[in-house]
Amino acid sequence: MKTLIPAVCLLLVLTACGDGAQTKENMQNQEQVKEVSGRKNFGSQHPVITPLPCIMIATWDERQVPDVMMAAWGGQCDYNKICFELSAHKTTDNLRLKKAFTVSFATADDVAESDYFGIVSGNKVPDKVARTGFTAVPSPNVDAPIIEQYKLTLECRVVEMEDNEDGGARVVGEVVNWSADESILNAQGKVDLAKLRPIVYDSSTNAYRVVGDSVGQAWNTGNKYK
Repeated sequence: MKTLIPAVCLLLVLTACGDGAQTKENMQNQEQVKEVSGRKNFGSQHPVITPLPCIMIATWDERQVPDVMMAAWGGQCDYNKICFELSAHKTTDNLRLKKAFTVSFATADDVAESDYFGIVSGNKVPDKVARTGFTAVPSPNVDAPIIEQYKLTLECRVVEMEDNEDGGARVVGEVVNWSADESILNAQGKVDLAKLRPIVYDSSTNAYRVVGDSVGQAWNTGNKYK
């Protein structure tokens, strides 16, 4: 793998949430909602929020065995902070122990391995990273592994962790460094999403979709309405 080039902060990440049964309160709220005329209405259940990044959270356990989990539904909550909420997982146990993690982004090139990390628990398959042929090396900045096959990685320390009722937690992480493989950089040395080809989760059809095409320039394309 090519040398990783350090940089300064980027976007962030997620919460992993499974489909749960409707609560009585949710069902009542759905019954009271008024339909929007001229559209198909779905109520409050399973809203389609887009994009949902496929974020790969990597941690060490107490024996320095690496674990990786795919998650979604999260975001950047400050210039150099990311936040997400997880139900109880091997990852939440590791986060409490190590107070650190790395976040990478699943891509079209590693969709099978990344999906596997999302459907198999590290509690049941401790060597799941090794089973895919992926390799982990220690982060030089936080007590967490960097998965070498992922080409864009954020190294984070836990700055807030609030436990929830089901054994999971709401987590805020501070990005202390991020790095990218040279193969996904453009001529100006910036990350090129067309080269990275990150995938997002399509919650409407349970599909993964590729990000990459540019359709405009931020803070510029809308100037025609000035």
